[in-house]
Order: sequence, then structure tokens, then C-alpha cells
Amino acid sequence: MPVFSPMIRSVLAATALVLAASSATAQTFPTKPVRILVPYAAGGAVDVLARTVGQSLAKTWGQQPVVENRPGAGGIVASQALTQSPPDGYTLILVASGHPLNQFFYPKLPYDTFKDFTAISEIAYSPLAIVVSKDSPIKTLSDLLTTARAKPDSVSYGMSGNGTSAHLAGEMLNYMAKTKILAIPYKGGAPALTAVIAGEIPVSVNPLPEVVSQIEGNAVRALAVTTAQRSKALPNIPTVAESGLPGYDAAVWWGFLGPSGMAPDLVAKIHADLAAALKDPVVPTALEKMGATPVGSSPAEFDAFMRAEAAKWEPVLREANIKMQ
Repeated sequence: MPVFSPMIRSVLAATALVLAASSATAQTFPTKPVRILVPYAAGGAVDVLARTVGQSLAKTWGQQPVVENRPGAGGIVASQALTQSPPDGYTLILVASGHPLNQFFYPKLPYDTFKDFTAISEIAYSPLAIVVSKDSPIKTLSDLLTTARAKPDSVSYGMSGNGTSAHLAGEMLNYMAKTKILAIPYKGGAPALTAVIAGEIPVSVNPLPEVVSQIEGNAVRALAVTTAQRSKALPNIPTVAESGLPGYDAAVWWGFLGPSGMAPDLVAKIHADLAAALKDPVVPTALEKMGATPVGSSPAEFDAFMRAEAAKWEPVLREANIKMQ
């Protein structure tokens, strides 16, 4: 049996106490309401998802989470607030797909995109749809790209604002197809869609919740969906990859983060509780209405995914030169 000095024995004992305390904290978590920061205004997709997941978490936690909307600067306001919170699990954030990309939009962030956060789980993802008016002569995505290549800068697409998932999906299309389809920002996805229906612009890129009913009502036609796989909500619509751009994959996704320095046992506990929430029928039903697919990835998988997203999008955004003030 090894013999340790008194100092080493003291360090080992202290470490054991810390680990034991951490484990006990994880087992009893939470003993008070958890704040879930939402980086966007109430009523949007992220807000609805946070409140829906929160209702399911309350069944496990015996505590109703408090959803706190902190909109501003593409999610930076809420993200900074999280980094200033203690790593005790009582403040979390539900981020969207722009979180790992803000470092490319803004000249300086008040935090490190990865070091200052603890990844917990990606919750779900959803495709966007590229649509045209019902009477458009453009029948396929190939038609759109052929027209755009033949007449550079003559084709435009509507989207819900600079840096949004719709904008990024359009710029990924330009990057991979070597086209220059002009982005026209609107105050939201609905106004962009209305512009397509009215014939003011030829194309719009929209998250599925905004556009499925219009497609089903024959107000617009979908050329393609932006994820690698077809959407269950629009099973007959091909993907962009199937339509001539292999490897194209652009989605809007949502996931939970905590501040840096969270204890591994606590992260594992929250992850397990989120996984249970995704199996509560209320959550999959809400996701289905959003055209979304549940994920429930592990903390390590979510961290690796966000880093891969940053690497994938960096050259696209550099070429598009999208900058925020």
C-alpha cells in the first residue's frame, strides 16, 4: 500500500470532499427554480420551445423553470448574462444556431464562444424551405441556379434579416453554387413570404413553421428543403443536396448551454433530465408543429457539433462579408 505524506493526504481528502459535495448537489438539484434565458423576444420559436421543455422539466424537478427573455444583439445580451452567472445549474440558456457564428458577425464579443460555456445538449433541429410563388416559371432549384448563373445579380431572395438562419441558408447556396442571388432583408419571415406571393421578389427562404401552411394551401411552391434529409413535414420536397448541390446542409437548431465550470455530475443530471423531457409527448408534439426533429445529444457531442458548425460556416460568412453593428 502506498504511503502518502500528510500534505498529500490532506489534498486527497479535500478532493474527495469536493467530489462528494458535487455528487450530492447533482442528486438533489434543483432545490429552487432554474432560470432559462431566451435570447429572443417572447412568442418566437426559441421562446415557445423553452417554455414547452420547461413544462416537462417541471415534472422531473418539482420546480417550474422561469423563462427569462433577454433579446438583443443576435443573442449576445443573453449569452453574456449567462457567462456572468454562477456555474451551479440554476441559470441556463437555450441558444439557436447563430450562437457559434456570432464571432464572425461582430468585431468583438464580450466572451469566448466555447471556453465560457458548458455544452449540455442539442435539443432539436429544423430545415428551412426555399419557395417561389405558385405561378413562378422557376420549377426546380436547378432552374433557379441556372437563371442566377446566366444573369448574375438579377435574382433576389427574401429573408428575415441579416444573420438569420434564412440569410445564412441563402448565402450557403451562393457559396456552394457559385451564384450571386441577392439577399433582401425584411422585418420577418412572414413579410418576405408575402412579397413572394405578391410577385415583388422571386424567391424566399423561410423556416418551416412560417411556410408549411402556405405550401399546403398552394400559395407558394417549395423548390427544396435545406437539411441533409427530407423533412417529415414536407416528405415530397427534395433537399438542396438532392437537387444538385451534394453536401449542402443548413438548418436552424436549438440547444442548452450553461456557464463554464459546471461540475460534470451536474451537467450529466441536467442532460438526463432534458433527455427525459424530449420523451414527454408534449415536447415531440410541439417540435412536430415546428417541423423539427428531436436530437438529445450528449454534452460532448453538442460541443463538437457547435465547433463543426463554426468551421463549416466561417468560409461562407467570410465570403459573404456579413457584418453586424
